Amino acid sequence: AHVIAACLYTSCRQEKSQHMLIDFSDALQINVYTLGTCFLKFRRLLGLKLEIIDPALYIYRFAAHLSLDEKANQVAMTALRLVARMKRDWIVAGRRPAGICAAALLIASRAHGFERQHHDVTKVLRVCGLTVMNRVKEFESTPSAGLTLDEFHKNDIEGEVDPPRFTQNRI
Repeated sequence: AHVIAACLYTSCRQEKSQHMLIDFSDALQINVYTLGTCFLKFRRLLGLKLEIIDPALYIYRFAAHLSLDEKANQVAMTALRLVARMKRDWIVAGRRPAGICAAALLIASRAHGFERQHHDVTKVLRVCGLTVMNRVKEFESTPSAGLTLDEFHKNDIEGEVDPPRFTQNRI
């Protein structure tokens, strides 16, 4: 079952589908870390080079589960812009897509007037609350964080900021 799930997940990654490893883990009732280990061994054995997953791929999928009513599309569009901005500001580099997606959806839902807490998105995306709060904190240190919702959609800040770890470790 592990190898079959690893094969299916590999195919999903190649086709850029919205399926995550945890989806297979849930369906098969097996530990996600065990399945992940099997996937990594399978990928290494076959010498497969898989592209890094774009966090934007999951925005609409998870926005639909946050009870955003008729504003779900608007929140998702803002979250997509947030992910794009996070990419330019080096927040996405080296980070798992679910954490980026969760932070973008949390920020976007709050910007549209929904009173969401980090645990609301962590339940849906199944990521650690600390991860979400760290991504939000990293975004807060960018110039885009100071914009209103209208300004964020109308203005495109040129340039990029230094990667979060670089800024954090600066003496």
